[in-house]
Amino acid sequence: MIEWQVRRFEQLKIAELYEILRVRQEVFVVEQNCPYQDVDSLDNVSWHLYTSDEKTDKILAYLRITYAGCKYDEISIGRVLTTEAARGMGLGKALIQGALEFLDNEAPKSPIRISAQLYLQKFYEDFGFEVVSEPYDEDDIPHIEMLRAL
Repeated sequence: MIEWQVRRFEQLKIAELYEILRVRQEVFVVEQNCPYQDVDSLDNVSWHLYTSDEKTDKILAYLRITYAGCKYDEISIGRVLTTEAARGMGLGKALIQGALEFLDNEAPKSPIRISAQLYLQKFYEDFGFEVVSEPYDEDDIPHIEMLRAL
């Protein structure tokens, strides 16, 4: 059983925030060799959902859920990641499922928009997301916008 932590920005402890920022840099900046401004004004208007290794407290999977009207008109899910150590364990699917279950309780029947890396289109379609844009370049990585409308 995966134990998900869900915190609004103001609920995060300093050590939790540090670990979130560390793991996002590890995956997005270092692994994907994609220098970009990760820390932005959206973290403080988001819920942060993650699971950690019980022994080390290192985050294994993470995403943020941003309030409607902050990035898009709809609620959005972003910064979705699983660490290299956790890949192949099904945490990516469990992470999205956990976010959708959380949103079913927090904001039922609200549409959800994502900016997905193009190669993950089928992954997100399996959760009911539909492509709503042409492919576009974001930080030298092909992306598409997808919407899950209920």
